[in-house]
Amino acid sequence: MPRKKTKESKESELPKPHFNYEDLYKTIDVELLKRKRNWFLNSVTWIDFDDVCQIIRAHIYKKWDQWDQSRPIKPWLNKIIANQMKNILRNHYSNYARPCLNCPFNNDADLNLCSFTKSGQQDKTCPLYKKWEKTKKHAYNVKITLSLENHMHEITGNSETYLDLDIQRSSEKLVQELKNTLNERQFQAFELLFVKNLSDEEVAMEMGFKSTETGRKAGYKQKKNLRKTLKEKATKILNKKGITFLGDEDEIK
Repeated sequence: MPRKKTKESKESELPKPHFNYEDLYKTIDVELLKRKRNWFLNSVTWIDFDDVCQIIRAHIYKKWDQWDQSRPIKPWLNKIIANQMKNILRNHYSNYARPCLNCPFNNDADLNLCSFTKSGQQDKTCPLYKKWEKTKKHAYNVKITLSLENHMHEITGNSETYLDLDIQRSSEKLVQELKNTLNERQFQAFELLFVKNLSDEEVAMEMGFKSTETGRKAGYKQKKNLRKTLKEKATKILNKKGITFLGDEDEIK
């Protein structure tokens, strides 16, 4: 005789609910907040823990179909959150940081003291530091920005002028300087590209650019050369007059 199905076996045969990301977003936020104490990167000013959460939420949403919904979600979530935090930390800091930070000879990270080198400082007499200085120091300087609060004198020599800078007026002054410097054709390209913000295709049409190369968009070389010229001209103006001229009170002609 066939066995009677128990209550448990009947329940196991019922179709299990399928959850979407939106159904469990509160659970995701709770698990993210549990990890807040693990985020200690405060030297990168443009990314804080809220930004990290947004990046991880987007990643979880993208990988949602990889969750086996026959299993609990929290272990899967925690694995993703932990891995993503490591990746973000690595991409923004660890890849470029001085090897001294995790070195047993590091006596003081803030004072850059080292018990390995003769000078007692973290310098290129250490082979690891030398390699870092040669291959990663420049990237580190770009990635790890300094607060403007304590370095205004390095930017302009006059912090009040910089803080009071009117961005709209400064842009108009730079545009006027470029108009006086560029020829008519160059200034037309500048206006189309950077003032009206037209696409490359629209600029090519307005300027009448064409291409003789197969597979190349119209005006590929011309636009490349124009961008280079415009950048060089703007840089030359700023180098010659200094960035503080943008904050001068003289009228725009």
